[in-house]
Amino acid sequence: MSDAVPIIPPAPQPGQVLARGVCRFLSDALDFACLEEFVPERGKRVDVIAIGPKGEIWVVECKSSRADFMSDAKWDGYLDWCDRFFWAVDVDFPQALLPEGTGLIVADGYGAELLRDAPEVPLAAARRKVITRKFARDAARRLQGWRDPRTGFAVE
Repeated sequence: MSDAVPIIPPAPQPGQVLARGVCRFLSDALDFACLEEFVPERGKRVDVIAIGPKGEIWVVECKSSRADFMSDAKWDGYLDWCDRFFWAVDVDFPQALLPEGTGLIVADGYGAELLRDAPEVPLAAARRKVITRKFARDAARRLQGWRDPRTGFAVE
């Protein structure tokens, strides 16, 4: 018999709950592969990055409150790392705060709905190659870390 104490993960933060619903929607409805809390380059961390069946890259920033949105001064730096940029908010979020020219998804922990499509600004081929390769390597490392914690790859 083992004396190991089971590890109980902390309750997800509100933005993480939104991200889960967004990922379910993108995966189920649009056949995208998603990663949460992805770092495209040092100093930037997107809530959700998703790659579609044709290689299109979307970034979704999840905002759980007005204060959360107002404190985000880096979001426009994420535009350089995707073909389309979306906000994900809950049904009670004041949507008028969100900038024009960005997409809008309303989500909860179980799913989401696309309310406003984002304009497409295709990535340059070299940037697309870099981000796709990093997405693949990060996804593989997360899976490997989940399957074998001794690898040293953190599972976020």
